[in-house]
Amino acid sequence: MTQPNDPGTLSPLGKPSEYRANYAPELLYPIPRQLKRDELGIRGASLPFTGEDIWNAYEVSWLNPKGKPVVALATFRVPASSPNLIESKSFKLYLNSFNQTHFASAAEVEATLVRDLSTTAGAAVSAKIEHLGSRPQATPGYPEGILIDDLDIDCDTYQPSPEQLVTVNGGNVEEIVYSHLLKSNCLVTGQPDWAMVVIRYRGKRIDHAGLLRYIVSFRNHNEFHEQCVERIFCDITRQCAPQALSVYARYTRRGGLDINPFRSSGEFAAPDNVREVRQ
Repeated sequence: MTQPNDPGTLSPLGKPSEYRANYAPELLYPIPRQLKRDELGIRGASLPFTGEDIWNAYEVSWLNPKGKPVVALATFRVPASSPNLIESKSFKLYLNSFNQTHFASAAEVEATLVRDLSTTAGAAVSAKIEHLGSRPQATPGYPEGILIDDLDIDCDTYQPSPEQLVTVNGGNVEEIVYSHLLKSNCLVTGQPDWAMVVIRYRGKRIDHAGLLRYIVSFRNHNEFHEQCVERIFCDITRQCAPQALSVYARYTRRGGLDINPFRSSGEFAAPDNVREVRQ
């Protein structure tokens, strides 16, 4: 039976949509995070992680009081503790609704975004507008740590397989490993979602070959970005029992938006919002 706010019901995702050019906050569509957290055994108010979803918007525009267009970049931070994630297509349609709307200033736009997004997420969302005239920096960067993509491994499993995650003998380590090979698919449309995933942990050494096979195993998996990162976090926690863990994924943009979920056991702070080379 379809549940309320299931992405397959009222969501605009995967359906023809009329693009509205005047302010329409009702376009925003919440999806309860608990729908997927139940699958991961996460229940109750206490979460096994902290974190946030960092959204970058590259196609933000509105009209000033004289009707002259303004263009800008925007960054949004949605807390992982919010009861809802924001469905991405509804977010794009909502941002498009600013295109023919008059605002007195960028500060008014920012305040409007904070109000509407916080209402949809069910928790305080931050928004930062950057006017292109201020020449905001947007240099791609690479994480510190070990890139594991060049490991010569056999792969034959393309649905999440946490049994690939194993620890190896030896003392405890603290390391950062990352891969550009994470690919999942939209839960509704099946469109491919490409990402770099960065895993930082402290504890028994995780076998890198098994970790890479596990990352590759998401290749045919259908799930939203935020949910994939939470699944990776929970699988590593259960299979490898690290003393501390963070999982961070930077997904390539679609429709002028990229989504970059970060989940941590609390010991590791969120990284800087530096673009992955494909973003």
